[in-house]
Amino acid sequence: MTDIESLIHVMKRLRGADGCPWDREQTKEKLKWYLVEECYEVLDAIDKGSAENLKEELGDILFQIVFLAEISQEEGDFDMFDVVNSAREKMIRRHPHVFDGKSAKDSNEVKKIWWKIKKEEKSKEGNSVLDSIPQSLPSLLMAFKITKRAAHADFCMDTADGVLGKLEKAIGEFRKKSRDNDAKRMERDLGDILFSLADLGRTLGINPEEALRKTIMEFVSRFKEMERSIGSKVTND
Repeated sequence: MTDIESLIHVMKRLRGADGCPWDREQTKEKLKWYLVEECYEVLDAIDKGSAENLKEELGDILFQIVFLAEISQEEGDFDMFDVVNSAREKMIRRHPHVFDGKSAKDSNEVKKIWWKIKKEEKSKEGNSVLDSIPQSLPSLLMAFKITKRAAHADFCMDTADGVLGKLEKAIGEFRKKSRDNDAKRMERDLGDILFSLADLGRTLGINPEEALRKTIMEFVSRFKEMERSIGSKVTND
């Protein structure tokens, strides 16, 4: 029995009649946010540079995948081996420059090949390349992903200067509406500013979600240092 088969066996035992009541009660809907939490714990482990912690958190994500695959098998849809095969087949299909005798001189050409194949796959399905972007993503990350995919269809500007022009215009509109105290337009214009910032990150190769997360962590660190320096904590709002 391979390691992955052993893990699947553990999962089946937990879901079995003599298994764990909590595990037997779980559904895909109940598990989805556990998976999200585990992904963020992986990010935290990477930021902290702890190999042992990263190993543990990656194991937790793998277990969530096995859990979801087991429920799907119980419902007659697919099993964990179908998940593995699907991933393997997709990677081979999306990398003809590795597995099919084609060539790619650099990573930029690899991206073009990847998106060309992805676009062809989605057009055959009658879907937009934007359809597979999860609606549950954090809004800034969703905007970043949307602009990246739209850029491959030449729908977005290619340069940071072009996006900065849009951003400056959006900020100017926001100033006008703030003076008018037009709450609805202010909300719309603030959304335009945030979307343009995500698009700016795309042109610079910077993930805005990650950039904001790092800034938040730096702010939290400075704030805690301020709390320690005054010897007290600010009360909760």
